[in-house]
Amino acid sequence: CGLSDTLPTFTLSRILQGIGGAMMVPVGRMVVLRVTEKKDMVKTIAFITWPGLIAPVLGPPLGGLIVTYGHWPWIFWLNIPLGILAIIATAYLVPQFKSEQRRPFDVRGFVLTATACTSLIIALEALGQMHLSFGIPLLLLGMLCSWLAYRHSFRDAQPLLPFSAMKIATFRNAVIGGSLFRASINAVPYLLPLLFQLGFGWSAAQAGAMVLWVFAGNLAMKPATTWLMKRWGFRRVLMFNGMISLAAMLGCLLLNPSLGYFAIAAILFVGGLSRSLQFSCYNSLGFADVPQNKMSDASVVFSIFFQFSMSAGIALAALFLRASMLWQEHSEIAQSDIHIAFAGVALLVLLSLFDVMRLEKNAGAQVLVK
Repeated sequence: CGLSDTLPTFTLSRILQGIGGAMMVPVGRMVVLRVTEKKDMVKTIAFITWPGLIAPVLGPPLGGLIVTYGHWPWIFWLNIPLGILAIIATAYLVPQFKSEQRRPFDVRGFVLTATACTSLIIALEALGQMHLSFGIPLLLLGMLCSWLAYRHSFRDAQPLLPFSAMKIATFRNAVIGGSLFRASINAVPYLLPLLFQLGFGWSAAQAGAMVLWVFAGNLAMKPATTWLMKRWGFRRVLMFNGMISLAAMLGCLLLNPSLGYFAIAAILFVGGLSRSLQFSCYNSLGFADVPQNKMSDASVVFSIFFQFSMSAGIALAALFLRASMLWQEHSEIAQSDIHIAFAGVALLVLLSLFDVMRLEKNAGAQVLVK
């Protein structure tokens, strides 16, 4: 990406980067879950969830500093030392498992799943640009392939995506409700810099520095995450904390330059607290009732929805922005457009709470042993 001098080259480089990155999360989670006992599940998942919370928040301030005081290609050069460190850590830390029986590659499942995910993401992007003649057919294609992939998973002996894991109630809740929540929180680091730069007129460095308050909330909540889940249980924590997260998201509608630095920081800090706890709860609940021999299957399904929801969150935020611009007849993004986008993203949090209401009171209790 750092060497790209044309848009097609840059796009292809990003696709290649995405292919490599897509394997990191599911494989890493599979390794951890395979050697973790149920009694240590909450503590372990809370620990491995942290990097997923840090990266989207540290990205804007770090990128803002690089763009403001350096050159944008430096952003991509940072991946080289990080990649080298990851290779070294893998060589020394990841255990060598015994060889297992090889599974045949599910070509049909792969084609259907890849087509579904790609079509849906591109469709959301196209609709965000109001290319209806292109976006609507892609959206329909994505929905059709999603249904075909789901049906195929129950007909194939060894499917690429074993949706049978969705029969487990807690796993299903973590996948569906959790995906809605992840989509919403991943849109926040995208919308906040836009608000601060385009709405407030701040520099990229100033905007990025303010987003660090979200990271501060993530950091402050982390020591209490495991205790809160064990003390109150998944259902109560997800419901109560979800309402706090919803309030913090709606609080972003109040953000304006006259509000003052500390008031803005407080709203972002509370949002960081709630997103950290909710994120860890969903990740722990998802594997609470999954048998050890099904961990691999569940991890694959979980990762697909995880990655898709993170991308879809940004695409949906862009769609809300474009809809607001058309509605208010703005040719450029205005502060009011970004506020409406925050309201649309907050709706995703609200929808995730309806899914939480269907959980049993003692859901996932076996991994909350004190």
